[in-house]
Amino acid sequence: MQKMSGTLLQTRDEKTNKRSNAIYGTTYDLVCSSRIITSLLKINKMNSNYKVGDLIYDANIYDGMNTHIDDLEFYKRWLPENKDARILELCCGTGRLTIPIAKDGYDISGVDHTSSMLEQAKIKASEAGLKVEFIEADIRTLDLQKKYDFIFIPFNSIHHLYQNEDLFMALNAVKNHLKTGGLFLLDCFNPNIQYIVEHSKKQTKVAEYTTVDGRDILIMQIMRYERKTQINRIEWHYFINGEFDSIQNLDMRLFFPQELDSYLEWNGFKIIHKFGSFEEEVFYDNSDKQIFVCQ
Repeated sequence: MQKMSGTLLQTRDEKTNKRSNAIYGTTYDLVCSSRIITSLLKINKMNSNYKVGDLIYDANIYDGMNTHIDDLEFYKRWLPENKDARILELCCGTGRLTIPIAKDGYDISGVDHTSSMLEQAKIKASEAGLKVEFIEADIRTLDLQKKYDFIFIPFNSIHHLYQNEDLFMALNAVKNHLKTGGLFLLDCFNPNIQYIVEHSKKQTKVAEYTTVDGRDILIMQIMRYERKTQINRIEWHYFINGEFDSIQNLDMRLFFPQELDSYLEWNGFKIIHKFGSFEEEVFYDNSDKQIFVCQ
């Protein structure tokens, strides 16, 4: 690391067993404590209009939808060879990646701001006979008083950092927790405006499956892009056991490729690799993903 300073949307239709990307999403230096305080005071205000609905964070609904492991294999390839290395997963959700990495013998901790997701993660760890530290916290204001060899933010989670201040604070927190020479990895969508335009015209099916607690779930989607804020205003319409249940927001900030490259560099990170897929294909115009390996 240089001196200068999830989730969610890869879905599977249970009937066809096909995965699809539901949404193609998207020198800053906190030089004085007063600016940090100002940013902290603005957190609730600046995010008041954008959110992720509570039902999306229902642990069983979340787990039923997100069963893929292609990103897991990618992150495991980049883990330190030393099993004593400290690993930190930010936005760990229900432990979809945390638990299998812990099973491989790594000392990994998971951070998430949603208590219901962490409770599910703790249950999974206990059932697997694992001791994993799960921490409820906001990644923008994280202060664990520890340093880690490897930190990652998987599963498109940065799309829920709606303002630049949110992203910069999260990157500053990563920087403060990363050991010298440590690796920082993250993945997000490569914005596809044509996709958004096409899917703003009518509802489309995102997923259909049955949860472990027996609920039949159907999710239909409509979206609207805000050009000023670069936020994709997504609505997921939930049908449970054949009946309409609710509309849940899934707002996502889009980060365009050169923009995100610059943000990482301004915050003191060196981009070692940028891939367009979890198979480590070179990033190019039609890549679905932006996947970074930084130091």
